[in-house]
Amino acid sequence: MMKAIIIDDEPLARSIIKEYLQSYTDIVLADECNDGFEGLKAIQHHQPDLIFLDIQMPKINGFEMLELVDNPPLVIFTTAFEEYAIKAFDAHAADYLLKPFSKDRFDKAMQKMLLHKNNMAQAVAAAALQSPAQSNRIVVKDNGKIKIIPLPQVQYIEAADDYIKIITADGIFLKKKTMQYFEDSLPQQEFIRIHRSYIVNAALITRITPYEKDSQLAILTTGAQLPVSKAGYAKLKAVLGI
Repeated sequence: MMKAIIIDDEPLARSIIKEYLQSYTDIVLADECNDGFEGLKAIQHHQPDLIFLDIQMPKINGFEMLELVDNPPLVIFTTAFEEYAIKAFDAHAADYLLKPFSKDRFDKAMQKMLLHKNNMAQAVAAAALQSPAQSNRIVVKDNGKIKIIPLPQVQYIEAADDYIKIITADGIFLKKKTMQYFEDSLPQQEFIRIHRSYIVNAALITRITPYEKDSQLAILTTGAQLPVSKAGYAKLKAVLGI
């Protein structure tokens, strides 16, 4: 038997999936949720094998919710927006159902999911999906609670072993991502990788001073002093026009 959860803010969409699932006697519907926060709690509680996940939902979207799941289950995305398909499949989603979908299309998605299940113990974490550049925010866990950090509040990002530190006026938050991920995802005119261990909010730089041979220090309005490598200094000059 497999446990499934439906996470979608549209009651009609949830009812259609429930109707289609009736022909799958080996799948038990453990819960249905109206938004990402409810979905996260339900996943933590039920530990499902499969979720049917909408993308555009109130509070946090489906991609952001998946980032907060440590061991995500198999995912079949259900959405009215076709532009997210590439990101979904990049995260090894079992399938991507574009609303409105027929029973026949649903059955094909279930076949793909079962094949996917046979090839993988579980779906690869979709945390790589969330793009700070697209959503203008970063979602983190803080003492078991969800915190949404608007990008303008990020002062700088610092490498910390397998994690990165997000430094804000409200404190320091950890996220299990790579520096390369944020360098690629954040708006490059606003956030500049000035060192292999630092990405800075360019709007906060008040001056750049010489430090050691072939390196500089970026002084922020907050008083923070961040090392700037030779390559990082070249990026700064190009972005800041100096």
